[in-house]
Amino acid sequence: MIINKKFAITTGLIGVIALCVSATLPQQQQHEPPKLVNLKVFPKNVPYRVLDHQMDVWSDALGVRCNFCHVRDAQSGKMDFANDAKPEKKAARDMYQMMGKINKKFFKAEKDSLGMIMTTGVNCNTCHHGTSHPEIKGLEEHRPGPGGPGGPGPGGPGGPGGQK
Repeated sequence: MIINKKFAITTGLIGVIALCVSATLPQQQQHEPPKLVNLKVFPKNVPYRVLDHQMDVWSDALGVRCNFCHVRDAQSGKMDFANDAKPEKKAARDMYQMMGKINKKFFKAEKDSLGMIMTTGVNCNTCHHGTSHPEIKGLEEHRPGPGGPGGPGPGGPGGPGGQK
C-alpha cells in the first residue's frame, strides 16, 4: 500500500510538472500561409516564405517597413499586400525588373526553378545603401577640380595645409 501511495504521488507530481511546463511553452500554431495574389513580377508559384524573405531583403536595402509600399486596410487594420494604391509599389516592381535585365545582360545571371534570379551583379543595395531615396549626384559633383577630387591643390581649402 505504501509503495502504491509513493508511486501515485510521484506520478501525480510528474504530471503537474509536465502540465506546468507545457503551459509555459509557446504554442506552435499550425496555420496556412496567406494566399498570394496580384503577383506581377514574382512567379505565380513562389512559396510564401520565399516572397516574405525577399520583401525583408528589400526593406533592409531601402531602410523601410512594409507600409512604405503597401497600404493598410482601414476596416481590418491589417496590411493589404495585394493593393496597388501606392506608387512606391509600382516603382519597386519596375526596379526589380530593371535589376533583372541588368543582371541578365551584363552579369549573365540565371534563374532558378521558380524563376527567381539566383546570382546577381547588382541588387537594391547597390544604389540604395539602406535609404529609401538614394542621393543623386550631379556630374559637377563628380568632376575632379584642379588638384584632384578634393578641389584645389594642397593650398586650397579642405586640402592638406588648407584652412579649416
